[in-house]
Amino acid sequence: MAEVNIMRIDAFSYREKISNAETVMLVPVGAVEQHGPHMPLGVDTILSTKMAELVAEKIDGLVAPTIAFGYKSQPRSGGGTHIVGTFGFSAAHVIESARTLVNELFRHGLKKMVFVNGHYENYQFVYEGVELALRDIRAISDKLPKVLILSYWDFVTPEALERLYPDGFPGWDIEHGGVLETSLMLEHFPDLVHMDRVMDHPPAQLTNYDVLPEIPERTPHSGCLSSAKPSSAEKGRILTEIAVSEMVKAIQTEFA
Repeated sequence: MAEVNIMRIDAFSYREKISNAETVMLVPVGAVEQHGPHMPLGVDTILSTKMAELVAEKIDGLVAPTIAFGYKSQPRSGGGTHIVGTFGFSAAHVIESARTLVNELFRHGLKKMVFVNGHYENYQFVYEGVELALRDIRAISDKLPKVLILSYWDFVTPEALERLYPDGFPGWDIEHGGVLETSLMLEHFPDLVHMDRVMDHPPAQLTNYDVLPEIPERTPHSGCLSSAKPSSAEKGRILTEIAVSEMVKAIQTEFA
């Protein structure tokens, strides 16, 4: 299968590929964030890139450089910045990274772009960066690119959730370091997962509001907000097939 990630192809091949006006560029967005004792700090970056590559293979698209440094981890969705191993970058960093990529890809001639988010806290800042880039482009051109922004977990269907979480789905915010991410890593990068180090505990009991400064005691010692013990490569395969299929449908619909 042809290489889709532009970080691994030469400039001449890249220029030839994007000479086709129908080429879709997928931009992964991740973070450097702790995911407990059983997974690496790069989970969000690794998975967003992998999901973007799998989608690109289905639509004959390309994958742009990954935005690897995401917005600050929040206690109610990622454990919080007080946990060593998490790198908290500013909103401005994420906004300007997204803005710059849209502007640069448009300068290269691309008109169809998809941001594939893999870090819960990034979404609104990616949105802001894209919106600002479109303002930039509107000032110099009347032909704007079309940009989709999505988080891959939003494409897991309710039917799949019932199948994969027989005891009830805890919610995406509390899935940090849990079954979804661990199962996907087991499917695609099993050598980076250590199931013997999973800390099995009930889902974190979190408030429906935020408190600053953060209260470290409210985050489980594992740094994860739910247990990864029920994870498996089989679940990761199911999650991948469904999410990729649904993302492809959305992209084909919007860029038809």
